[in-house]
Amino acid sequence: MAFLDHVLQPPSYGWTDINGNLSRPTTSQIIVEFLSRVNIFRDRKNWLPFFSWLKVLCLIPFFVSFALYYMNWWTLICAFIYGMIVMGTHGTIWHHRYCTHRAYKFRNRFWRFITQNLTINVIPEEIYVISHHVHHYKSDQPGDPYNAEAGFLYCFLADVNHQPIAKNLNEQQYKRVCYLMAHTGVAGNSFKQYSCWGSYASPVWAVLSWILNWLFWFLVFYLIGDLALVTCLFGAAAVWAIGVRTFNYEGHGKGKTQHRNGVDFNEYDKSINQLWPGLVAGEWHNNHHLYPRSARSGFKPRQIDLAWYYIKLMSWLGAVSYYRDYKQKFYDDYYLPYNKLKNKTSDTSTLTNYSHAKST
Repeated sequence: MAFLDHVLQPPSYGWTDINGNLSRPTTSQIIVEFLSRVNIFRDRKNWLPFFSWLKVLCLIPFFVSFALYYMNWWTLICAFIYGMIVMGTHGTIWHHRYCTHRAYKFRNRFWRFITQNLTINVIPEEIYVISHHVHHYKSDQPGDPYNAEAGFLYCFLADVNHQPIAKNLNEQQYKRVCYLMAHTGVAGNSFKQYSCWGSYASPVWAVLSWILNWLFWFLVFYLIGDLALVTCLFGAAAVWAIGVRTFNYEGHGKGKTQHRNGVDFNEYDKSINQLWPGLVAGEWHNNHHLYPRSARSGFKPRQIDLAWYYIKLMSWLGAVSYYRDYKQKFYDDYYLPYNKLKNKTSDTSTLTNYSHAKST
């Protein structure tokens, strides 16, 4: 089998049923799997998914304090901007376009470190990166770690149930995991340490970097706006941390084909371009699935791409030494031919067939 077929730890209910079709576990099966996989007392190799949700739980008191004592129109505006736009855009810049797809390259480690820590640390890179490679390899197919066809909860708890790497990789397979993670700057385990902890990420360094990141931002926010701003922005991060787990369910049409002519040109999977994620985070998802390695996914006019603007700015400043931009290729292969055909015919089925032919 290909490496990406078995790099992730399969859930107890499997990726497929006995007929080879997508396994659609019940709600109780998903919850039982979740509780089993965050149980660090049963197996210390569960530490990373436990750690991922521990961060979320630690953010909740900030949100509660904000809601009870510091909520007003100004702090709500700050929370909206930070939680929806800053956190969302940073996730696209760092986890998505850099860590996973290497769509651009930093000139040195300093700028990589700055970009990595631009916001409150929430999502472990390892859980996102390796599983996202599998997602593109098996998009909307059995084995896709957040396959929307299996339902909302299947996607929402995927970071625990479906995204961690397998715990029984051999040394050669683990070297391939290391290759996919090496450029991120995350401190990695040796194969011997992986055999002990079941992860690429080092527990000591993961916890230490989390604590230092939170202490830094706590101090910065406190100096700017006292506890009101601290609880406001850490609370906003809590909302984002929960909300982002819903994205792939929505971004793949809730498991249904919802492509629109002239909007979603990739019909190979169920990914769709959504206005809100596009505007606040540069996540034009159907465009991204057309050209995953592009540093820009807002190709069409009025497709605002804040993540791309940051990458381009960093390039102008000399902090980014290289990036890939597939906008012109998108125009040449899809947008201009589609518009040319659209001006010649009113037959929508022809336009649909054109988009499908190009995407496959």
